[in-house]
Amino acid sequence: MTTVVRKENESIEDVLRRFKRDVSKTGVLREARKKEHYEKPSEAKKRKRQELSRRRARG
Repeated sequence: MTTVVRKENESIEDVLRRFKRDVSKTGVLREARKKEHYEKPSEAKKRKRQELSRRRARG
């Protein structure tokens, strides 16, 4: 769980910016989207295999 404490004389925009950066750095949102729907194990293997082949093709 990501928490951000507002510092003295810090604007809400700055706090929100820090929060968004922390969330993207930890990958919380990416995991939540991934687990939004059930993925069968065979589909997960297929997706991982495709990602690996894409990474290898890119170099």
